[in-house]
Amino acid sequence: MHSGNSEVKCTLIVAAAGSGKRMGLSFPKQFLKYKGKPLFINVLEVGENSSLVKDIIVVTKEELVDEVLDLCKCYNLKKIKKVIKGGEDRQSSIYNALKYCSKDSIIAVQDGVRPFFKECYLEKALEELKNNKEIVGAVIGVPVKDTVKRVNKNNLIEETPKRETLYLAQTPQVFKGEILINSYEKALKDKFLGTDDSSLVERYYKNIKIIQGDYSNIKITTMEDLKFLDL
Repeated sequence: MHSGNSEVKCTLIVAAAGSGKRMGLSFPKQFLKYKGKPLFINVLEVGENSSLVKDIIVVTKEELVDEVLDLCKCYNLKKIKKVIKGGEDRQSSIYNALKYCSKDSIIAVQDGVRPFFKECYLEKALEELKNNKEIVGAVIGVPVKDTVKRVNKNNLIEETPKRETLYLAQTPQVFKGEILINSYEKALKDKFLGTDDSSLVERYYKNIKIIQGDYSNIKITTMEDLKFLDL
């Protein structure tokens, strides 16, 4: 795979601790198949084949750790540093993974159920971090296509934000290790629960850049998303 001219490498954290309950599945959604493989294996293979990735940490449900380890061995994934148990929610799961990361590293966080992950996303983010000293992180995202309405608790419209200022955040989300780890530690202390990794860093540090990705880089979340897997 193309790796560009970047000399910067990252630790890739893959969040694969979902349950599949929202989709009405009887098994975790990360085990849905794409190209004949579990969704998260497709993600891990991108990291495995990329010269931009130094090592990989997988977070999964406690009862699935051994199964995920076996699958990683089955698919000959040699960059797997750890397969660890997650927490009660995504934020605590990623925090568990950060305990195995160095503060002087670059850390990329990727959803395990976002199987259309591309190496070029990492390349763009790492190049931006390398060349733009003013930022502490980079998030892959896409501009919203539709007009967005902000409503109150009664679903009455209160505001129509300017569409050109709005993006849909995706993954990977890539940060300087010290910044990301410190943000998670501060959020734990403050009992702040964010919606993604960037929301924590935004709260304490700011200066995160959005890098345009692809509309196809979807997260498999609802039954309607299965059409993208050709199931």
